[in-house]
Amino acid sequence: MGVRQAIKKLDAFPRAEEHLLHKTQSGAIVSIIGLAIMATLFLHELRYYLSTYTAHQMSVDLKRGETLPIHINMTFPSLPCDVLSVDAIDMSGKHEVDLDTNIWKLRLNSDGHIIGTEFLTDLVEKGHSHGHGHHDQHLSSHKDEHVDKKDKNDDDKDKHDDSVQKSHLQNFDEETEKMVKKVKQAMTNGEGCRVFGVLDVQRVAGNFHISVHGLNIFVAQMIFEGSNHVNVSHVIHDLSFGPKYPGIHNPLDDTVRILRGTSGTFKYYIKIVPTEYRYISKEVLPTNQFSVTEYFSPMKDYDRSWPAVYFLYDLSPITVTIREERRSFLHFLTRLCAVLGGTFALTGLLDRWMYRLVEAVTKPNKRGAL
Repeated sequence: MGVRQAIKKLDAFPRAEEHLLHKTQSGAIVSIIGLAIMATLFLHELRYYLSTYTAHQMSVDLKRGETLPIHINMTFPSLPCDVLSVDAIDMSGKHEVDLDTNIWKLRLNSDGHIIGTEFLTDLVEKGHSHGHGHHDQHLSSHKDEHVDKKDKNDDDKDKHDDSVQKSHLQNFDEETEKMVKKVKQAMTNGEGCRVFGVLDVQRVAGNFHISVHGLNIFVAQMIFEGSNHVNVSHVIHDLSFGPKYPGIHNPLDDTVRILRGTSGTFKYYIKIVPTEYRYISKEVLPTNQFSVTEYFSPMKDYDRSWPAVYFLYDLSPITVTIREERRSFLHFLTRLCAVLGGTFALTGLLDRWMYRLVEAVTKPNKRGAL
């Protein structure tokens, strides 16, 4: 019995007899409010525990020999699709003019609605196949004539070659004239162009630009009558260097640059940061973040260059690893005890204050009645 009595003395939560407990209306209100607060805080802590957070880690980039995907989605409201080209050059010396891999061009009317599509790769393949077929047919017919007419002299052959060359030049001039008329009509109608797709370039510093540089300089002069009339106003809907992960922010998205007066060249200087995003499921998503600064150079009367939109990019030697992580269950229990215990203690204190306040108000009234 002595041990049991000693243990009972250690009880930190002594209970009064049932008949000594006095329940009040104010205590019930405080209890209901306390339970509602504790339930709300419990759900908040549970959601906080089930959610993930990201941890960032930096290290030296060791990747070599990979390609860099560039996702482009831009609108040029004042330039038809026939005059726009995408060119790229990098520090390795690789220079590609009028890129045609996975690039689409959408014709837009003056209201910005789509009126036609053009897939550059399909057009190039059709052009090559048509050219090869014509070339093979020409070679076969040439061989037959050569077999049938072995005795013809070299002078006749030279005259034939000259006539063929003149016909090609004549066809070129006719096609150029038709193209100039078509583009001028499109510009009169207020046509624009939307360029989007993916460029796969080498993983080295370089630049790509969208301009009228794919045109012959004389043809460009015939169309625009001077470089000052080339309006490179543009809207960048999306520009990224890899797939998107949760929380990424691409600073050039929804960028609008409209020229009202003098034309010029836009240059965006981009610093690319290689990034790996590791999901809680251990899946790894390789991508890239970037920062950017921009510069606009207005055209001068003596400039011989043509307006364009340049994107000059360089890669950072540091890679960022972003990991999704979840909080430990012990951390959840600790926060839950702190929140629920604090709420219980606060509601108990509030109940005592309200009880004393009610007693202080009602007791003088009872004494006055006596």
